[in-house]
Amino acid sequence: MSVPDTHAGQPRKAAMAAWIGSALEYYDFFIYGSAAALIFPEVFFDESDPATATLLSLATFGVAYAARPVGALFLGHYGDRVGRKKIMVFTLILMGISTFLIGCLPTRDQVGTLAPVLLVLCRVLQGISAAGEQASANSMTLEHAPPHRRGFFTSFTLSGTQGGQLLATLVFIPIAALPEEQLMSWGWRVPFWMSVAVAVVGYVIRRKLDETPAFEQQAATEGVVRLPLAVLLREHWADVLRVIGGALVASVSTIFTVWALSYATSDSVGMDKSSMLWVGALANLVALGAIPLWATLSDRIGRRPVFLAGAAGSAVTMFLYLWAISTGSYPLTLLLGVVAFGVVYSAANGVWPSFYGEMFSTRVRLSGMAIGTQIGFAVAGFAVTFAAQIAGPDGDDWSAVALFTAALCVPPVVAALSARETAKVPTEQLGERTLGQAAQPAKVTA
Repeated sequence: MSVPDTHAGQPRKAAMAAWIGSALEYYDFFIYGSAAALIFPEVFFDESDPATATLLSLATFGVAYAARPVGALFLGHYGDRVGRKKIMVFTLILMGISTFLIGCLPTRDQVGTLAPVLLVLCRVLQGISAAGEQASANSMTLEHAPPHRRGFFTSFTLSGTQGGQLLATLVFIPIAALPEEQLMSWGWRVPFWMSVAVAVVGYVIRRKLDETPAFEQQAATEGVVRLPLAVLLREHWADVLRVIGGALVASVSTIFTVWALSYATSDSVGMDKSSMLWVGALANLVALGAIPLWATLSDRIGRRPVFLAGAAGSAVTMFLYLWAISTGSYPLTLLLGVVAFGVVYSAANGVWPSFYGEMFSTRVRLSGMAIGTQIGFAVAGFAVTFAAQIAGPDGDDWSAVALFTAALCVPPVVAALSARETAKVPTEQLGERTLGQAAQPAKVTA
């Protein structure tokens, strides 16, 4: 039995909805990273101990990543039960509301220790939202995409993420240039207040998108799985472990976006805040073009070689980037930042949506991607906190941080080497090899 093809034109619509939604959502997520590095140590923590304040501020950045696995359990379950579209709408609205609330929070001077507590609570809501965003958007685009172009179409989720990071950086450049008094009193709040537009625009875009043919076919024939998590852990546990290991490559992004920014603008290096924000902006601009190109290449030669090039290459180029910052040379920092993050990291970043999603069958795809990636991302989120500790009391041991980042690139390489190639596998057959010939169908419900 097959579901009639009523989804003409949906692959492009799904890709655009994923791009715009991810851009808007990750704008919210990444403005927090910039604020955690540049603003929050003074606004929410004890100014008398700047090193500890910075460490605690960076730790709040990681809190959202700790919340992600919990959010993934719930949102992955419901995404495989009720569909991809509803989760996509819910996550974007939740992110918009929680980010707006951060902009409304009282400071430490106003309410004392209650201020960082409220900050952490809002950050947890951001993490829960992000847990379901990429997995639902990736599942939506993959299941709408033509079989021979799954890599290209799913890459729009990640290029949207880069677009959101670019937008967040561009918004913070004029904010960071404000006089200190204005910046610390009201200026930092403006980017967070702008998230109201996220909920409105995101809802308008995503509510008009059709559910995927693959999910509708699953629901109409075998029915949806009652307990996706049970099926996932019983039949796809090895691929879940691969996704967890592969997702550690996101540490490159968090180290680049948060720790390197904090290090470059610290007293030991002394680079200008606005200038360093431009490094991130230009790197993300290059990534917007590089990600779909790498993804298209993966449709031709396979996911594994492209992902491996990105993961292994990032271990080397991040070392060079942090070294460039230590020299105090802005042109060198700009060049190597664009190469490391805009080009090399984009290879792994652009391919993982299809690479991970193709490991699972339709009935547990969203759960598998959400749980696997969010556990790995949780480690990546706290990589910033670990880096701040590894960098020593003065926060300037960049070589130790570079080696730490390189070590976190090893599990992604191992995961890719152990994975099967799926670029040429028909969409309806994805995940079958994991189940095996003798596997019995799981209990389902219509």
